[in-house]
Order: sequence, then structure tokens, then C-alpha cells
Amino acid sequence: MSERRLFLTRFAVLMAAVIGVAVTAALGRWQWGRADEKQAVIDQRKAQAAMAAIDGAALGQLGDSASNRMGLLYRSVLLKGRWVPEHTVYLDNRQMQGRAGFYVVTPLRLSDSRAVVLVQRGWVQRSFMAREALPEVTTPEGDVEIQAHLAPWPSRMYDFASVEQGPIRQNLDLNEFRAETGLPLLEISAVQAGPASEGLLREWPQAASGIEKHLGYAFQWFGLSALIALLYVWFQIVQPRRKQKNG
Repeated sequence: MSERRLFLTRFAVLMAAVIGVAVTAALGRWQWGRADEKQAVIDQRKAQAAMAAIDGAALGQLGDSASNRMGLLYRSVLLKGRWVPEHTVYLDNRQMQGRAGFYVVTPLRLSDSRAVVLVQRGWVQRSFMAREALPEVTTPEGDVEIQAHLAPWPSRMYDFASVEQGPIRQNLDLNEFRAETGLPLLEISAVQAGPASEGLLREWPQAASGIEKHLGYAFQWFGLSALIALLYVWFQIVQPRRKQKNG
């Protein structure tokens, strides 16, 4: 092999190694950064949850606003009002304790207020023999008082093109549900706390952070970056020098 061709080959291998190390190291840093971002979110949620409970009577009242309510997410709250049971929805394919079932959500009309909050009341197992059958859930009449924490509107599981109707649904769109019910629903929801009651479990899963997954990916990328560098050093520097020395 001519010296020029040998030089070009070695240069190409060097560039490939440099690019490989740079790309994998960058991907490792990106995954590490994602872990840091999610940890910051978890820390913020814990800080919010540790604060004193707020009085839900102020929600939707004069002086309150959507931006203010967003700042109250994950705060404990005491809600007083009356259920609107005719608009109860069973959100399908939700899990609790590793079992599939429904999250039962019911609007709560707050006392002395026009505002209505969608409450994620708890989980109930569905019948796998009669999939359209509604499980037995008790909804108290009259004034109720519940402990909860404020949360975003229930997240979407899958995206269906058609508008869902009926008590069993996969998702619940805020604007569509407002139009359907005519209720002045707030854009946030409340997740009810407390022991099992009314046929519902409330052992809510902790928000999956994914921090371990991101850190695992980061170490994989950093390991691959180090491996590329070591292979280059071994095959392009150490081995040729050993051959020259032995030759």
C-alpha cells in the first residue's frame, strides 16, 4: 500500500472514530440532561405536595385565573360541593396494582361557586366477561367534602379521531366534554385521596419519572464512546507500534 493511500486510510479511520466518540458522547450528555430535567420536575412536585392544603372554594372565583391554577398543581386541596353523577365517565385501560380497569371521574360542582372540577375519584376493576358492563360504584348525594391534590386534566392514552361518547371512554377531551355537558369545567382536575371507599381504590401510582431509564441510556452511550476510543487506540496506535517493535 502506498504511503498516500495508507495516510488516507488512517485519516479516514481517525475521522470515523472522532465522529463516533463525539456523537455517542453527545447522546450520553443528552440522556443525562433529560434525567436532570425529570428529577427537577419530581422535586418540584414533592415541594408542592408538601405545602399546606389550599381551600378549594377559591377555585374559579373572582381573582382566580387559569395561570394561577396551573401554579397550584400538585398542591393538596379540600373540596366541598356536590357530585354531578350523570356525567360520570369510566376511563378505560388504566392500571392500579398491576391490574387493568377504569379510572372513574365525576364532575364536582363546588359549593358557593359556578366552577366545576373534574375529580379522578379512584380505580375499579372491569368485568372481562362483560366488557360493556359498568362496575358498581357509589356516588354520595348531597354535599360532600373530599381531600385531593390538584393535577392536570387526565392524560390521553391513545389518540382516536372520532369523538367518544357514553360512560366508557378511552380519553376525555376538555373542550368536547365542556360542550357535551354544558358545565363550566376548570382546565385542571383533582385526584381524590384517602382509603378505598364507594367501590373505588385510591392507591394511585407514582408518576413514572423514567430517570433510571435515561441514566441507563446515558451510561450505555458513554460506554460506547469509550469503547470506540479504546478500539481506535488499540488497533491504530498500540498494535502498529508492537508490530514495528517486533519487526
